[in-house]
Amino acid sequence: MTTHPPLTPQTLRWFPLDEFATRRAAIFDHIGPGAHAILQGGGPVRGFEVFRQTNEFFYLCGVEVPQAYLLLDGTTRKTTLFLPGGVAEGTGIETTADLESLEAALAGVSVLHTPHAPTEGRVECRDVLQLYARTVAKDPWDGEISREERFRARLRTVAPQAELCDLSPTLDAMRLIKSPREIELMRFTGKLTALAVKEAIQTTQPGQHEYTLSAVADRLYRENGARREGYCAIIASGENIWDGHYNRNDCPLTDGDLVLMDYAPDVCNYTSDIGRMWPINGTFSPAQRELYGFIVQYHKAVLKRLRPGALPQELLAEAAEEMRPVVESTPFSKPIYAEAAQKALTFRGHLSHPVGMAVHDVGSYFNAPMQVGLVISIDPMLWVPEEKLYIRVEDTIVITETGYEVLTNQVPFEIDEIEALMKAAP
Repeated sequence: MTTHPPLTPQTLRWFPLDEFATRRAAIFDHIGPGAHAILQGGGPVRGFEVFRQTNEFFYLCGVEVPQAYLLLDGTTRKTTLFLPGGVAEGTGIETTADLESLEAALAGVSVLHTPHAPTEGRVECRDVLQLYARTVAKDPWDGEISREERFRARLRTVAPQAELCDLSPTLDAMRLIKSPREIELMRFTGKLTALAVKEAIQTTQPGQHEYTLSAVADRLYRENGARREGYCAIIASGENIWDGHYNRNDCPLTDGDLVLMDYAPDVCNYTSDIGRMWPINGTFSPAQRELYGFIVQYHKAVLKRLRPGALPQELLAEAAEEMRPVVESTPFSKPIYAEAAQKALTFRGHLSHPVGMAVHDVGSYFNAPMQVGLVISIDPMLWVPEEKLYIRVEDTIVITETGYEVLTNQVPFEIDEIEALMKAAP
């Protein structure tokens, strides 16, 4: 028997049980009568780590118990939750059973859908997990296979007659478009993210260390109910900014440098994404104003075109057309700055990636019209390799019926507003 409720109070705050039932109903519709679907939850934690359920399993039931399995019967449209001990109340799932009975429940199953993609756990996203798998595969001394691969191998042994189908594309498409309850949670998470960055801006002083700013955010996140971080903090100052996913966060903040902060919490298995840059001494230098100001303008050019039905590639083309005369008319102080701005016009990553249960969330949106409920990151950026300069401004937005909503808008990005915020700091 579990010692804690299978659904935490925070989960029930954001997601009533009918939210999970609606998601499972969509899986039943997909697999059809005669087929089954099975999901493996997160395994036991090692050491003193706090358990966090994997994203796909949480998405369909919200249950926060290690070594849980979910079996969906397409014919009866009933779900069984298998747990060590087999007892769980208040889950909204029709049947709970002991884990030992799962093998018998799979006997005779003819079609079995299960996710084939890597399973996201704490501070994980699929692209990073896929990179990890490719890296491990290149090591002839390792030979590790993933937990997902072991699970599928076990299914082939227990149900050799079953056709195994990949459930990941269906779950990805479902997770891409957020429900009103998901958006409400992400609105809270985005606000918390922005307020943490705002407080970090106000406390920045030369001589501090990068980790000082992440500590400011950690305190605010935990005080407001976040479980932990959604991904490793990027607090990069000076040349560290050149490494787009720098996370050592141990260098001193130097007068005259910029600092980049990209950090968000994990609230009930959902996160956000943000990117803000500011001068450590409180005042942008002329060169910093030049480049950062250009990206701020680009950011606004992309934002104002966001709307349902818009094609991302057309939106980016329109924004680039608006910014082209800006590049041509700006008296950049160095030719390499003008060249960097010109190259930014052809970069398609200004519309970056979906955001949700993972900071780089699943699902593909770029080659289709934007839908209401799509949550993505807007992240215009440029590079000056000769000086190892990297400039960006990032927000998380949701597409609405009338256009868009910025979920991380509680912290400014305009030059004058950032400088005023730093000058007004106590």
